[in-house]
Amino acid sequence: MILNAINQKIELIKANPHYGDGIQKKLIPEEYKIKYGVTNLFRVELPNFWRMLYTLTAEGEIEIIAFILDIIDHKTYDKKFGYRKK
Repeated sequence: MILNAINQKIELIKANPHYGDGIQKKLIPEEYKIKYGVTNLFRVELPNFWRMLYTLTAEGEIEIIAFILDIIDHKTYDKKFGYRKK
């Protein structure tokens, strides 16, 4: 189920690179900034509260490349972004 959803979302991102929800620059985890040099981050929701995170880079003036950085569950997502249980 999740694999099918991932494949479907990848096709949507190919059609529209800005498909996902943009994450504010100040909320981008340092891990992604250091490891991947991320300056923008997008989130796509998957079934069962999973999340797919991706970034966009430009190659030259014509080509936009979307890199999927992580596919994580809701608990890991909350921890990575500093959200706490209420």
